[in-house]
Amino acid sequence: MIPQDLLIAVLMGGPGSEREVSLASGKAVLKALQAAGCKATGVDVTSKDLDLPEGVELAYNVIHGTFGEDGQLQSILEGRGIPYTGAGVASSRLAFDKNLAKDRFIAADVPTPASEIVDVSNGVKLPSIPVPFVVKPPREGSSVGVTIVKEASQALAAMETAAKYGNEILVEAFIEGKELTVGILDNVAMPIVHIAPRDGFYDMANKYPWLSGGVGSDYYCPADLDEVTTRRVKEAALAGHKSLGIEVYSRVDVLLDAANHPFVLEANTIPGMTETSLLPKSAGAHGIDFTALCLRIAELSLAIRSD
Repeated sequence: MIPQDLLIAVLMGGPGSEREVSLASGKAVLKALQAAGCKATGVDVTSKDLDLPEGVELAYNVIHGTFGEDGQLQSILEGRGIPYTGAGVASSRLAFDKNLAKDRFIAADVPTPASEIVDVSNGVKLPSIPVPFVVKPPREGSSVGVTIVKEASQALAAMETAAKYGNEILVEAFIEGKELTVGILDNVAMPIVHIAPRDGFYDMANKYPWLSGGVGSDYYCPADLDEVTTRRVKEAALAGHKSLGIEVYSRVDVLLDAANHPFVLEANTIPGMTETSLLPKSAGAHGIDFTALCLRIAELSLAIRSD
């Protein structure tokens, strides 16, 4: 149980590209905590100069992407001796960097698409991996800068787009199949969500149509998969989560090919936290409502970070 007088600061917004989504998540979490009787206050983080209310005893981190999800915020909070929710410094850095995460997946025998890292510090160049492939900036969230290349003529433009975000580009073999995601809470894989984009793939427009004017996606939870496939997907997702050493919770994205083989793409350590987001959908199908999920994340985090 969370002490009723424990001062919780819900950190939202942030200086990164996912600011508006984070604000929506933070407001939902704050509302849930307050409704549960917690002493919680919202903090809109607008820069890396973190200004917190006096006496904060738990920082509830709902800042997606840069700064909130890459270990920077966690390092600042640890330096101030303030407990915080979710993944720690090392696991946040690992999970946020798709290149580093890929190395861990491979070392731990987690099924993941074949890939290569292309260094474009001396100019944009093409990968050796054959089309079709997916081009990703390795240290951005929410499908920022991601392009699916199905024809060789599209490759250079895709690489140039990704190069805007850094000198190392992750190129993965394209896996045709179902887009799935699995919520992990306290090392338990919860029911699988099947994501069905109404157009194209699960990019920013289809994730957040209210923000970008996209057509959106349909979601099915639990996913309509047979028992064996369900077990395989959950096992792969949990193995990916554990290989990165992630504390408390995450949401692991998985592709399922036509032969029902799962491929782990990445683990999100600060996934969306509105009542209609994917982690809450997974938890809801597991019997944990949104308020209970918010409280459980806080309780588990306090347990591992309290003196």
